[in-house]
Amino acid sequence: MLRAKTTRPRFAANGLRFAIIAARYNQRYTDALVQHASRALRLAGAAPGDIRIVRVPGAFEIPVVASRLASSGHYDALIALGVIIRGETAHADLIGTEITRALGAIALREELPVIHEVLLLNNQQQAHARCLDARHNRGTEAALTAIEMARLMKEL
Repeated sequence: MLRAKTTRPRFAANGLRFAIIAARYNQRYTDALVQHASRALRLAGAAPGDIRIVRVPGAFEIPVVASRLASSGHYDALIALGVIIRGETAHADLIGTEITRALGAIALREELPVIHEVLLLNNQQQAHARCLDARHNRGTEAALTAIEMARLMKEL
């Protein structure tokens, strides 16, 4: 039986520059995502001066700021963080769809990793599990993905 060769992810952030764009809306959850993401970047060797955190009012404002930062050429990866909790209308789904479309377009246009952790959730319990739980925190996961993708893009 043949085994596929696997490589270990590269989580060395030294020498890489990151921007985290985070919504202030649902602040308890987004603050935790930012804290976990920036901590993971620092633990992986990113210098404090190589991590920029930009806060925006809500999730819908993330893509325009991501576009500006991506086109600056100053960053090796962007991390988009936000929490959208569904309500009784389709508004949350519409916002989530547009953010996803826009972030994907920015990544392709700029050939820059844009890590999408703008979470569209059904309730507070899901937000708690993904944002406040240290074991499976989406902020940490986003940072590790950003490091791996930034390294990969430099190798290509």
